[in-house]
Amino acid sequence: MDSEELGIRVLLEAAREQGPFAMDFAEAMTLFRGRKMAECVAILSERVGKPFPEDFTPEFRVRQAEVFRRELKPIPGIHEALQSIPIPMCVASNGPREKIALSLSVTGLLPFFEGRIFSSYELKTWKPDPGLFLHAAAALNVPPVNCAVVEDSVLGVRAGLSAGIRVFAYAAAGDAPEFHLPGVTSFEHMADLPGLLR
Repeated sequence: MDSEELGIRVLLEAAREQGPFAMDFAEAMTLFRGRKMAECVAILSERVGKPFPEDFTPEFRVRQAEVFRRELKPIPGIHEALQSIPIPMCVASNGPREKIALSLSVTGLLPFFEGRIFSSYELKTWKPDPGLFLHAAAALNVPPVNCAVVEDSVLGVRAGLSAGIRVFAYAAAGDAPEFHLPGVTSFEHMADLPGLLR
């Protein structure tokens, strides 16, 4: 699912309640896609020109969850793609476990990954650091060289490459120079993913 667009929309709405600042949605997507929430909030508070209140992030999380329950949809073709991939799969996300579980549940994807969800908030290592992917590979008992990472963020692509893992960059939501590096295969349709992995 592409939860980033919805989440960043809610984040900008919440931030604008703290004061006016110059940042459009396109810039926010470039700055914040895949980024640790504390870093996003730091950038926004700097743009506004004042620290945000301590309850800003918890309140944002509540609002984001409400929007996810109403609006979050799976990417077209993802269910069929996952059903035809015969190898073990996991989710390794920079988001907190509650957000990951909610997103997977709302979109009907949780059964594909239950028991194999890894959160940066629990491991205290965030992409582009490769630690999250290396931990996931070790937990599945698969050497990184035999793994594949499917990513839609620049930070995630960098993390995959740093981990020595082959990266498949889902570019339908936007392209980037990092999506065209050695070790990265860019694609636009989830229906193509099983064949690429084979």
